[in-house]
Amino acid sequence: MTFLFLDINEILEATGGRLLQKGPLHFTGVSTDSRAIGDGELFVALKGDRFDGNDFFATALERAAGAILSREPEGPPSSGKSIVLVPDTLKALQQMARRIRMKRPDMPVVGVTGSNGKTTTKELTARVLERKNVLGAKKIAVLKGRGNLNNQIGLPLNLCRLEPGHGAAVLEMGASRPGDIEELCGIAVPTHGIITNIGPSHLEGFPGGMEQIADTKLALARASNTIIYNADDPLLRKAVEEEFLGRKQRGKTLISFGIREDAHLRACGIEMGADGFTSFGLSAGGPVVRVRLAAPGLFNVYNALAAAAAGLAFGVGLEDAAKAFEGFCGVPMRYEIKKAAGATFLSDVYNANPASMEEAVKELVRLRSSRVVAVLGDMLELGGHSEETHRRLGERLGVLGIDVFIAVGPMMALALEEFKAKVKEGKNEKGRIAIACADSAQAAQELMASLRPGDTVLIKGSRGMKMEKVLPEEREADAL
Repeated sequence: MTFLFLDINEILEATGGRLLQKGPLHFTGVSTDSRAIGDGELFVALKGDRFDGNDFFATALERAAGAILSREPEGPPSSGKSIVLVPDTLKALQQMARRIRMKRPDMPVVGVTGSNGKTTTKELTARVLERKNVLGAKKIAVLKGRGNLNNQIGLPLNLCRLEPGHGAAVLEMGASRPGDIEELCGIAVPTHGIITNIGPSHLEGFPGGMEQIADTKLALARASNTIIYNADDPLLRKAVEEEFLGRKQRGKTLISFGIREDAHLRACGIEMGADGFTSFGLSAGGPVVRVRLAAPGLFNVYNALAAAAAGLAFGVGLEDAAKAFEGFCGVPMRYEIKKAAGATFLSDVYNANPASMEEAVKELVRLRSSRVVAVLGDMLELGGHSEETHRRLGERLGVLGIDVFIAVGPMMALALEEFKAKVKEGKNEKGRIAIACADSAQAAQELMASLRPGDTVLIKGSRGMKMEKVLPEEREADAL
């Protein structure tokens, strides 16, 4: 594997760093983890609130060919290694990533942002773009961001994996405060931007609320030549079309997708089976192409629409997009369907915000075969909106007829209060169970004590709640 990584001279030019010690001129890649660094890589000593990579550079240099540090090492550095001193190692990492991206200035880069669905949309989009030259001599090679590495550290690390043979890149872009997407666009220089939706996520970092979240996400549209957006999201549609439809933005290409609205690409005839498969038609004004997606939920229809719309921008037809979706079974920890103890588990344990929680609960109710059980952990990073959103969720659970609600964490305990009040108000308390738990370990015990064969169980919460611990042991659960 050959990366387009920088040599020492390019690194010095990109970062403005000072060479403390000259060693190898070339590196096999970059790493920020001294524990997992590969032979010949360049170690970047990042500094955080609770750690300082400069403290571990000596260990890293046992295998690394060089290091970028923000303070001069104490004592003699490792002999035969290249060491560069910079004021800010994170900034240096970002500068190197941009330099690498600009080695391929004509290469399309697709940025994917939104409050929900980024990772799944990224995965599906990469599959679709790989079909671009399916009838030609070879398929296009796509650099796809690993996992959900989508922040100021993760995105540069993904760009540092760019290879000479890559014909396009698909990179996820996350935001937890205003300006994040603009900063990431400055590094990745996207040509195409996908905005999946605008929802109440990371509200703690956005004092201006939903309008500020929308404006932050729109930075991707401002940086891109082609804008792919969800026409069924009223806030997103209004923001995109108000800013980019008109004479001043003639250089922009807008491609919308949706189900309910007059979008360029629509899904029609949606059928969602109890087996976790979703079937729907793709229509761009011509013949309808049928898709069968091995991922449940209406939200995954939207993710597939976004990917197929991106394909249209690259000349990938709907037939090829449908073929690209074959074999896709979802992303780990995101709405996986598992069987254990005679029950069906919907494991959506990676993260949660009010919008994704609402969709997950609706899908739980749709898949009902007997009782439905919701094991929900706190939705974090909502700031002053936290109590209100959790209480509203509890009311919704009471209306939707959840049979067992196991609440994990102090905020979800407030949801439990509203759930019990709504159940009592409806005079349908018989057989309904409400349990408050301090953590996921206690929730696992309570769940197994109350579980019955035939139950359908949703497990979901923010990443910090570690809701995966509620799931039965892997030996007891088999993924469908």
